[in-house]
Amino acid sequence: MPNLKVVDMTGAEVGEVTLSDKIFAAEVNGAVLHAAVRAYLLNQRQGTQSTLTRTEVHGGGKKPWRQKGTGRARQGSRRAPQFVHGGVALGPKPRSYRISMNKKARRAAMFSALSSKVADGDMIVVDRIAAEEYKTKTMVNMLAAVGAKKKALVVLDGVDEKTIKSFANIPNVKTAQYNTINVYDILNCDSFVVARGAAEKIEEVYA
Repeated sequence: MPNLKVVDMTGAEVGEVTLSDKIFAAEVNGAVLHAAVRAYLLNQRQGTQSTLTRTEVHGGGKKPWRQKGTGRARQGSRRAPQFVHGGVALGPKPRSYRISMNKKARRAAMFSALSSKVADGDMIVVDRIAAEEYKTKTMVNMLAAVGAKKKALVVLDGVDEKTIKSFANIPNVKTAQYNTINVYDILNCDSFVVARGAAEKIEEVYA
C-alpha cells in the first residue's frame, strides 16, 4: 500500500496516510485513460453550431439571367454556394457529440489517473485545507508551502465557500470536491493537492 506524508498548510509534516492499493496503486491503463479524456472533452461540446443552406438563405427566388445566350454559366439562384451571400455547402448543423463509457471502464480510468499521480509523486496530502476568511494570499502561500506546482487541482472534503473563493482568483488552480473530480482534471494538473478527509472519502466512494 502506498504511504504518503501528510503536511499542514504551512508545509510542516504532521503524519502519514496509507492509501488503498486498489485505488492509488493500480496499473495505469493508457487506453482507458485516453477513452475517458476523449469522452469528457466531447461531452463538453454543445453541438449547437449551425450554418444556412441555400434553401434557408433569404432571397434567390428569381433566376439571375436567362439560361442560354449570355456566354456565362447557367445559374438557377443567387443564393447558390458559389455566390456572395449564398448558402453554405456541407456546413455544420446541430448534432450531439456525446459518447458514453461503461461503469467498469470509468472506474478503471479513475483508478489509473489517481495511481499515476501517486506514482509520479504529484499527489500532495494536506491535513486540512480551510480559509478563515476570504483571502487569496493565504491560499497562494499554502500552495507554495506544500510544494505545489504552477497548475494545481485542489480537492476538498466538502463545500467551503470561503476556501473555494479564496482559490478562485489564482491562475491555473482549480478546486473540486471529492465526489466531483474527473479523469481529465486529474491528468491535466501538475500537482494533485488533496485534503486528508477528501482522500479518505475517495476511498469510501470507490471501495
